[in-house]
Amino acid sequence: MAKSTNKAKTAKPPKPDDQLTWKELEIGSIATRPGSASRYKTGDWSSRQPEYDLSKCIKCALCQTFCPEGCVKSTDEGFYAADLYYCKGCGICAKECPRKVITMVEEKE
Repeated sequence: MAKSTNKAKTAKPPKPDDQLTWKELEIGSIATRPGSASRYKTGDWSSRQPEYDLSKCIKCALCQTFCPEGCVKSTDEGFYAADLYYCKGCGICAKECPRKVITMVEEKE
């Protein structure tokens, strides 16, 4: 008679949602709040980045409002700029800018 090898497996307790990494998310998951890039520096893998012509800027903050990662911040002069460590290069800020201040350019090495 064969020995039973049935060992009880101990499952790891689930992590809280705010501690999951992108690798642990199930396929089809939905991000319900901005800012996940602030923990992971996802800008490292972007292929495009925003470039600004501040002479056209009216400081409306729409770029900051629509940024899905929350990486666009106000500068000391009252303009807005993306922190490139966290910017994914999606281009939403450029699309929403009413004065076309922002253009998306290929990432510089």
